[in-house]
Amino acid sequence: MKDYLIYFAQAYPNFRRAELESLAAYHGISIDLSHHDEKNPFLIVKLENDEQARKIMARSILGRGIYELWGQGKNLEELHEDVKQRSSDRFDEYKKMSFKFDFIGYMGKRTTKEKFEMIESFSYLAFEGPIRMKNPDEIFDVLEEYHVHGTEKATTPINMWFGRQIQLSARTENILDKYDLRRRKYIGTTSFDAELSLVSCNIAQVGPGKITYDPFTGTGSFLVAAANFGGLPIGSDIDVRILRGKNDKCNINANFKQYGTTLNFLDILTMDFTNNAFRSDLKIDTIVCDPPYGVREGLKVCGAKDPEKAAGRENVVIDGEKAHLRKDFIQPKKPYELSNLLDDLLHFAANRLPVDGRLAFWMPTANDDFEPNLIPQHENLELIYNLEQEFNKWSRRLLVYVRRDDDFKGETSNGLRANQIKNFRDRYFKGFSQKSK
Repeated sequence: MKDYLIYFAQAYPNFRRAELESLAAYHGISIDLSHHDEKNPFLIVKLENDEQARKIMARSILGRGIYELWGQGKNLEELHEDVKQRSSDRFDEYKKMSFKFDFIGYMGKRTTKEKFEMIESFSYLAFEGPIRMKNPDEIFDVLEEYHVHGTEKATTPINMWFGRQIQLSARTENILDKYDLRRRKYIGTTSFDAELSLVSCNIAQVGPGKITYDPFTGTGSFLVAAANFGGLPIGSDIDVRILRGKNDKCNINANFKQYGTTLNFLDILTMDFTNNAFRSDLKIDTIVCDPPYGVREGLKVCGAKDPEKAAGRENVVIDGEKAHLRKDFIQPKKPYELSNLLDDLLHFAANRLPVDGRLAFWMPTANDDFEPNLIPQHENLELIYNLEQEFNKWSRRLLVYVRRDDDFKGETSNGLRANQIKNFRDRYFKGFSQKSK
């Protein structure tokens, strides 16, 4: 095993461990991230080889890069001592290769003069290969952590590392700019944040050739994120208007054309998820979604509020054809509670996912009302992550479950109840100024 240094982005730090653990597990790689500190963007891990490091970091959104660790210290003198002691047997391997030095500073940086002086201080490496600023064989990085006191500018690092760059992440390749909602062809008021859509798909282990289903598609944020990772996305939504889009050039299909992933896109269906039209033996590899919260608009499913009145309309005939059998028939809808919808979602996942398949969905909670027993459970699904994105007085949580085999018997519980969702909705519009009973 070798030591590698991971450098994280300072975005959604409480999601970082889940993303890397999920990517490692996807590739069958064992990694210990138990000592991860959300306040620190640097983490040393042990891996077998560079190939494992590349696989873990290549599609990460919350990581920036991973480096073969050659040395570390509190200052430059300690760093040099550790490099010589730890890595001297590696020097000859890279003696003739082209190379360059890079500097990464967290909360501080070096002047150009200081960088040149520091590069000279590594002369004991005795590299004889040419220095190439573009496309060198190897890149060696000095990574530094500074501590800022108030408004004072940090000038001296508190930790230093030296390493060989192994792999930069998808984040460094401008993937967030590519999927930025402001640049997307078709979006709506409920389009999900691009960065967290990609992170959700990583934690859900979306991968090449895997059928990925979003039962509440909307404008397709999770579908396009899944396609980016090679998934085969399929979606459905009860609202045909949002699926059709504005016109032929501004719809969900246009998003896939924009990103060059049209061949991955399976289809979208106008469908009430609770009365889905999938054949019973269709296996879905991954489910990633953001169920409608019913905050701004109450949840609806197909059905009639008054079944007796609806039954009387079955005999209505238009142009010799029963109205409810016509293509232009608009299915009536009835109110539905999020608590019931989540129960249906877990039951669907338990029946459709393969063993080790993942369900990942977002659920809203009021911060002062949240208790672990509010999270819905199913006996065939194991909850492995409960990740919170906080918005002052309320949060939305990414809940991630794994389908287990028949030997696994967990708990089945409803979690949220109808009155809790109503209270959340009422408090949401009151700015959570008072606690509902």
